Amino acid sequence: MAKIELLLPAMGEGIIEATITKWLVKEGDMVEEDQPLLEVATDKVDSEIPSPVKGILLKIIKAEGEVPSVGSLLAEIETEEESEDPDREEVVNEVTRITGKTDQESLSADSAETTQAGARPEEMPRHTSSGKFLTPLVRSIAVNESISASELDSIDGSGDGGRITRDDILAYLRNRAPEGEARQEGVPETVSEQEDAPAIQPEPDHKQSEVPSEEQSPQQTTTQKPSGIIPGEGDRLIEMDRMRKLIAGHMVTSKQTSPHVTSFIDADVTGLVRWREANKEEFRQRENQKMTYTPVFVEASARAIRDYPGINISVDGTTIIVKKNVNIGVAVALPDGNLIVPVIKNADEKSLTGLIKAVNDLAKRARISKLQPNEISGGTFTITNFGTFRNTAGTPIINQPEVAILGVGAIVKKPVVMETSQGDVIAIRHMMTLSLSYDHRVVDGALGGMFLGRIAEYLESFDTGRKI
Repeated sequence: MAKIELLLPAMGEGIIEATITKWLVKEGDMVEEDQPLLEVATDKVDSEIPSPVKGILLKIIKAEGEVPSVGSLLAEIETEEESEDPDREEVVNEVTRITGKTDQESLSADSAETTQAGARPEEMPRHTSSGKFLTPLVRSIAVNESISASELDSIDGSGDGGRITRDDILAYLRNRAPEGEARQEGVPETVSEQEDAPAIQPEPDHKQSEVPSEEQSPQQTTTQKPSGIIPGEGDRLIEMDRMRKLIAGHMVTSKQTSPHVTSFIDADVTGLVRWREANKEEFRQRENQKMTYTPVFVEASARAIRDYPGINISVDGTTIIVKKNVNIGVAVALPDGNLIVPVIKNADEKSLTGLIKAVNDLAKRARISKLQPNEISGGTFTITNFGTFRNTAGTPIINQPEVAILGVGAIVKKPVVMETSQGDVIAIRHMMTLSLSYDHRVVDGALGGMFLGRIAEYLESFDTGRKI
């Protein structure tokens, strides 16, 4: 008999911890390989952790409500199979990347106590006086920055049950008054509390950014009412849910980080519309897949990115990071009114059929909360479709840390002047407006305009004889 340790696996770029929301089995249960054992929630997505082997669940180490870090021991499984701990190397690499440690002893039952910069979290209680749970990372940052337990208690946690996350405490530190300097009465603690406050982006604090992230979790907004807004009689007050807080923070941070410029172009997609109408039913019957326009937009964007790789970048201070892979996110509206952006990895390497299946699969699982953490991280470019709601154009906000986002308007019939050998004529064509918002720190109007124009060219020259 062998004993296998169930560790909290690497759950996507930038995710360092997860909250155990529910155990699906109990100690002594027989479990099958790949059987879901527990549900966990991160700041980005909820997911299940399966059993790596068939065996008996001997012991549960981390209970519901606890917040283990990546690499923490969750449970022990007894199995008759001769096997090393599955995925251990991947977890080791992730913990090493996050903490900077190479000692595999960090993957013990005490790994949740692993901290950064030599801080001692034991100097800080695990809970505030009001009952907010403090993770080892948050306690470590608090000790390093001399934040008292009572001061921590004043931070509005955006995590499950009011838990204070890494981004909550870092956002607090950015707006914290210098030590010994009292905050002036009436001055908001964050920019988001004051509607007309200037969007001032602080200088990067590398000490506070030791946990790298491909897709940084957003700076959190507070739950206090903005100063000066008094609810009227009959008004309702609705507290934002966790996802809406994340979206709000992400949008504010993006506008504070990137000077946005938006360019527009009209594209004649008559050929594409006719091709889809002629092929969608046959494709549905053969592949059991719905053929939408979105995969074609993804394909055109991926091709244009290969032509203009200056769009496929991120910015770290004054350093430009040119991404090797073309990972395109597609914004999906959820039934509860929120938004999520699943990512198609290596989109430029997929056929149109592969893109159709990928888009349909991710969108379907997004709407039923079945996405995995790594499926919503690592994006290098994003597409949002205004046309779904009959909007003709919009100015989308960049999905940080990307530098550009494509907005796709509705396809509508319009009278268009066309040049022919017999002269100009007016014809009814299927037209759409494309908009590109880009980060003017690194993408100038020439690059943004040429890139957007190239996407339009690919859509307008779509091969109407194409077989799929």
